[in-house]
This record gives sequence, structure tokens and C-alpha cells, in this order.
Amino acid sequence: MSLSLEQLCRCSVAVDLGAARTRVYLKEVGLIVNQPTVAAVNTRTGSLIAVGSLAERMTGRTPGHIRVVRPVSGGTVVDIDIAQRMLRFFVGNKVRRAWRRKPLLRAAVCVSHDADPLARRAAAETLAGLGARRVELVDTLIAAAVGCGLPVERPEATMIVVCGATTTHIAVLSMGAIVAAEKIPVGGDIIDRAVLEHLRTRHELLLPGQSGHPLHEVLRGADPSVGGAEVHGRDVTTGLSKSVHVDAADVRAIVRSPLTGVLDAMRAVLRRCPPDLVADLADRGVVLAGGSARLAGLDELLAQGTGMHTHVADRPDLCAVEGLGALLEGKVQPLPLGPLRH
Repeated sequence: MSLSLEQLCRCSVAVDLGAARTRVYLKEVGLIVNQPTVAAVNTRTGSLIAVGSLAERMTGRTPGHIRVVRPVSGGTVVDIDIAQRMLRFFVGNKVRRAWRRKPLLRAAVCVSHDADPLARRAAAETLAGLGARRVELVDTLIAAAVGCGLPVERPEATMIVVCGATTTHIAVLSMGAIVAAEKIPVGGDIIDRAVLEHLRTRHELLLPGQSGHPLHEVLRGADPSVGGAEVHGRDVTTGLSKSVHVDAADVRAIVRSPLTGVLDAMRAVLRRCPPDLVADLADRGVVLAGGSARLAGLDELLAQGTGMHTHVADRPDLCAVEGLGALLEGKVQPLPLGPLRH
């Protein structure tokens, strides 16, 4: 592979800093953190009040001096200080004390394939705040592909679509490297805004961000007998409490428009690939990963638009961190491409 497997095997911890959730993998232990990437800060004192699930529940429900922030946006750390403090709280004092006793602690973190030097430095400094002496940067697409069980180290084409909260990454991989890739600003948050705007214009219902989860359950087919969901919010006109029944078919029609951007990006990536690799993809298909990959109808839409078999990974939201963990544990072996000998 193009990245150094030898260096990664020396790492003790792997971190996937996503815009929606933060996941931490500890070598020989497994996944120890899977929490929302959210922190609540007291603007008067600068102290951290809550992180993770508790801070997420505070969204839209706090007084003026408490601000709920997301230190990661689009796969890039935008607030290093808050991200460091959030990670310290996640991993706990015992784990951090154990790490301090290791003078050569190494860590690995996912970064976007097109991350600029500032974004890469921000990710490295965030892990350095945990006590890491050396930080290895791993492409999110490669880590997710390894987590999906794709043979990325072989001279065969594999295509992966990572659907995140704010962005979607599409790539064709071969020999442990990216052949062609594309990133578009379409993700779960875009879908949420489209649904919320539909409720406001169609049903005159105003919802906070936390109330969109019942709609996601409908889109995933959680209760097909109902065919929709009962949503509670505030009436736009009167300001009083209001409940409406939202039809699942209407919601699918609304989210179909932003999802066409993913299809256009996939076509652009395929046009930049050699014909031999595209032929491999015709047999192997496309794998969907990321927290928004389970959106109902997404795999069918991409399959119809590309003519290739499309399926969702078993645990799409954990593919990146599990791939990083597999690299740390040495479960991925490079091809023996040494010099030829007579």
C-alpha cells in the first residue's frame, strides 16, 4: 500500500474525527469511544460543560451564555482547542495516564484525501493534545475501504462511496492508492435541511434540528406498516404546538434531488478511470459506507444511475475506524512487490 503499514503497526490508538461522531479505537482493545462530535461551552468562563450525547441534547435548549459547538466540519478540525478537550474527556483519565507512561506513543487519524496542509496540521495537533509523540495521517477513503473488507492492496479496482454528515467522498482504489476521487458538499445534514424545509413550506411546521430523527427512521423503513411518521413541532403561523403526519413517499421525493449530486460525482470519477479498472467495477460493484449510507433508496438510486451493483456495508458508520484498527493490528498485508531477482 502507498501508506506505511510498518509505521501504522507501531500506533497504539486510532481516531476518526467525523463531523457527526468521534470514534476512538485502542489497539488490542477495540472501539472505546463512539460519541457525537459536539461540545457545550460556557462563553463566560470558557469551561467545557458537556460533550458527546449530553451536549447534543442541549442543542437549541441552552441559555445565551452556553454555546453548543461542533469542532469538526467536513472532516476538518476547525477548533483545535475544543477538539482536544473533547477527546481528553472521551478517553478518560486512566487511558491518558497510561499513554503518558509511553514516551513514544503513536496515534493514527483519518483525514480527507484532498485535505490541505493546514487541515492536516490541525488533525495532527488535535491528537498531539492527547499526548501523542507522532501522528500518522491516513486517508479516510482507504481506511473505510479496509473497514468494509475490500481488497484495496491488490491490483484490482474497488469503488467506495463514504456518505458523511456534511460531505460525500467517492473514490476508485487500486494497489492501496487512490486512482480517482471526488468530494462534494452533500451529506446527512443537507438531507436534514431539505426535509425540514419541506415541513415548513408544506405543513407549516417548524422543527428543531433534534426532531428530524423520526423521519430518518421512516426513510430507513423502520415501520413500513405506518407509511410515515407523526412529527411534533411549532406552528409557523400561530406559534403553538402542532403535530402532523408526514408521508414517507413525500420525504423520499424531497431527498432525491440533493442525492443526484452524488450520482453526478460518481460518473465524473468513473470517467477519469482507465477502462480496465472500470471493467473490474462492473463485476465487483460499489460499496456504500458512512453514517448516511443507510438512507433508504440511496443504493437503488446509485445502482440505476451507474448500472453497477451497489450495496451498503454491514456497519457503514464504523467502517473508517474499524479500517484504521485493522491497519494498526496488522491485519492488512502489502503485496510482496520487492525487486526482481534472477
